[in-house]
Amino acid sequence: MASDIEQSTFSSANKAGQLSGESETGGVKEPLLKNENRKCEEFSVVSAILPFLFPAFGGLLYGYDIGATSSATISIQSATFSGISWYNLSSVEVGLVTSGSLYGALIGSILAFNVADFLGRRRELILSSTSYLIGALVTALAPNFVVLVIGRFVYGIGIGLAMHAAPMYIAETAPSQIRGQLISLKEFFIVLGMLVGYIVGSLLVETVAGWRYMYGVSSPLSLIMGIGMWWLPASPRWILLRAIQGKGNVDGFRENAITCLCRLRGQSISDSAPQQVDEILSELSHLREEQEATIAEMFQGKCLKALTIGAGLVLFQQITGQPSVLYYAATIFQSAGFSAVSDATKVSILLGFLKLVMTGVAVLVVDRLGRRPLLLGGVSGMVISLFLLGSYYTYLDDIPAVAVVALLLYVGCYQLSFGPIGWLMISEIFPLRVRGRGLSIAVLVNFGANALVTFAFSPLKELLGAGILFFIFGGIAVLSLVFIFFIIPETKGLTLEEIEAKLL
Repeated sequence: MASDIEQSTFSSANKAGQLSGESETGGVKEPLLKNENRKCEEFSVVSAILPFLFPAFGGLLYGYDIGATSSATISIQSATFSGISWYNLSSVEVGLVTSGSLYGALIGSILAFNVADFLGRRRELILSSTSYLIGALVTALAPNFVVLVIGRFVYGIGIGLAMHAAPMYIAETAPSQIRGQLISLKEFFIVLGMLVGYIVGSLLVETVAGWRYMYGVSSPLSLIMGIGMWWLPASPRWILLRAIQGKGNVDGFRENAITCLCRLRGQSISDSAPQQVDEILSELSHLREEQEATIAEMFQGKCLKALTIGAGLVLFQQITGQPSVLYYAATIFQSAGFSAVSDATKVSILLGFLKLVMTGVAVLVVDRLGRRPLLLGGVSGMVISLFLLGSYYTYLDDIPAVAVVALLLYVGCYQLSFGPIGWLMISEIFPLRVRGRGLSIAVLVNFGANALVTFAFSPLKELLGAGILFFIFGGIAVLSLVFIFFIIPETKGLTLEEIEAKLL
């Protein structure tokens, strides 16, 4: 049976080679990747919306949790509005409520490492929506503190799975011409979720048991996500990866991939879908994707290069101080005399709108300007803003306008660069057969660094002072600029197979 599968794999690859113009010169295959005149992928804009929208709900629910929790922790500690007898929580208990979803996300990332390639992107997102739904309901209906934390943890597992699978599904199903826009738009949905969470929280913070309603709002959204992912087809690239790895009949997998591709791109490509599938199959065969990746392989050759790019980018995304800068937002506005927005919730809504607008700008230009220009320009702005903040807290505390300008510059530049481009790059850069495991490591690094910065910030502020801490963040941002300039490649306009062949 194994030999039949192997023979079928090679025959399909050979047929694909003939269709895609592959030839042999001196016994060496010349794959489609060498064809510089490759036609743009055909697709229907309308049909491309839903394969993006439902996975993006995973990001929306992640962002909503961040925004809603900022008000929920106030509501749950209120003797008047909590609606519970155990409202008198210690600082450790409040920390568990706030970071419970983060711990769950870390576990979800580890879980994804082991099951992602077996389940596939679509089923992983269905599992994520189930975790979101159960976590939201358990949290909203929690009769005591222990059950509340369990609900937060289960919800966090959904975050870890969604942040792993959603970028992969969108990257593997989106046409290369708009792939950057769609994956960056997922970051837009995260920010939109944060803004919705801030607004819902501000409306319910003085409602009895308001925190229950804040967390309960996630339930219908997670249900929509789950139903949508159930309806969507599997990723054709994942299907073809299973085919060449001998997981079943290759011809059957090929027909399934063609059907899925037609559903994803619309009937306008029904005539060209078989050729597109054969081209992908040929390229995967040429790139030697037949064997499943081992853990050791993740740290060798082009897999190590991809891991360095992906994990390095999301590490710098977190350790350049974004949570710390936002922590000081209310104080900065208050010192500048903006008393109307000195309330933390109102400041969060204001910054949420700014983040949303700047992410929208990144979405519009990422596939025209490219990834590197946005990263280099945005992180350069972050460097300036961090040194301005350090100067304000060290030398210029009598000029609060400096801090306000620096804060707005930082938030805007982050959302032009690290915010959307970090998630975009990690979804593009890993070879297909290690994409599941590679992305899970990158997501684990992201959430792990987030936890580290969150918990180290207060002790470091006490030890060093805010000014020195922002100067340190500024120095790390300079190092990230060097990393981007020398390590990060440009992936604009390339198919995922071309990225693997040409850049790794």
